[in-house]
Amino acid sequence: MIHIPILRAGRSYRSLNTVRVSHIKTGEPLVEVSQANRGLIAKDLVDIALQKEALTQRPIAEMISICKAAAHLFSTATLPLDGTDQSPMDYIQQVSGTTGLPEVLCQQNLVKIQGVMENIETVLDGLTRGLDLQVLDTGWGVQNGRTLSYVCETDSLGAILPSNSPGVHSLWVPAIALKVPVVLKPGREEPWTPYRIAQAFIAAGAPAEAFGFYPTDYSGANEILNRCGRSMLFGGGATVAPWVNTPRVEIHGPGRSKIIIHEGEQQNNWERYLDLIVESVAKNGGRSCINASGVWVTAHGREIAEALTGHLERIEPKPLDHPEAGIAAWANPKAAHGISSLIDQHLKEPGATELTTGDRVVELDGCTFLRPTVIWCEDAEHPLANTEFPFPFVSVVEVSPAELVEAIDATLVATAITEDTSLIQNLIATPRIDRLNLGVIPTNQISWDSPHEGNLFEHLYRQRAFQHR
Repeated sequence: MIHIPILRAGRSYRSLNTVRVSHIKTGEPLVEVSQANRGLIAKDLVDIALQKEALTQRPIAEMISICKAAAHLFSTATLPLDGTDQSPMDYIQQVSGTTGLPEVLCQQNLVKIQGVMENIETVLDGLTRGLDLQVLDTGWGVQNGRTLSYVCETDSLGAILPSNSPGVHSLWVPAIALKVPVVLKPGREEPWTPYRIAQAFIAAGAPAEAFGFYPTDYSGANEILNRCGRSMLFGGGATVAPWVNTPRVEIHGPGRSKIIIHEGEQQNNWERYLDLIVESVAKNGGRSCINASGVWVTAHGREIAEALTGHLERIEPKPLDHPEAGIAAWANPKAAHGISSLIDQHLKEPGATELTTGDRVVELDGCTFLRPTVIWCEDAEHPLANTEFPFPFVSVVEVSPAELVEAIDATLVATAITEDTSLIQNLIATPRIDRLNLGVIPTNQISWDSPHEGNLFEHLYRQRAFQHR
């Protein structure tokens, strides 16, 4: 059986305590993952400052070159996997096998991660707003006639990672280029990607000490969050709630991303935006926080919902190795049935109607799927009007233009299609929207040079006053 070890400052460690993760289709154990207990993590993190020193000594230009080389290795090379080898195709099949994400989507996520690593200069330029990165080598410098100084506020970046999609792992990668070690806690079903990224960096010449990889339980995750000076936390509302007001923890929680359409009184162009909505809802199997879970409109709501239903119902479950598969299977079938039951329970409350037909839960090729679901909400306060689930689920809500900005509530990504100057200014002004797209831009389309759910550079570094003579 394949084994994935703990990485303690880059060194493999096989624990007596292991968790077996089964293949989603066959039910047979596919991988055995060593587990780190809380004490082991605490012991290792005492020395994390020594690991940071190994990165501090490397010039930023060298770390950027290493990141680019690691991008090529991650996507093309056969890399070590605790005594065995893992080719890119092995990796794709293994990720699909434990997460239920179709192989074609795993390949797309591989390309996404490669792109971030390969274009790391553009990424860092966006995060730092064009800072001359040599300042991070010397601690200070002069740029555009101004003296600048930055200090790193942590010896490590902890990351409590999810299992929903490999692409999210691109978010912590810039920390290595920024010379900050990472302490990674992988999701149960997705240990493959963070481990492979670490191996690609090490093979490219990065200090192995920069990588801690600790599959662990809830208490171990809390140990990472408590001991790392800065962290990233991925999870649902209940998971992230205790840490929301902790500045040193960057929260990556529910997205509730939305498409907003407000056309003038004489216009009726909403049909031309249906492909945009479908992509925003269903791309990557609907698993990402940047997938749209709501369409908020000021007119034609029921018509839009019905037309959207016709498009999304064409997306049917397919075997995970099918080249046109677009819906992910559920690693835990009980969770799929539980979510479906929760939706049905909410539908009993007045103010919402499901427009999709047929069985929502489908068994195919030994896997459990949730088919796309479209809800027409006449009541903007209905529980299904502003929620999200990790499959192609979308609610369509109609509100007046005056109520729109207040009604949408917290939103990770909002794509607004409107020419109304007043609404545009209100959308720009509201702090409720983390990323705002003005125009026909899918919610799932992100830019390498634009921060996502917080600015990692500002999370790790602080500008300080500095004078010299």
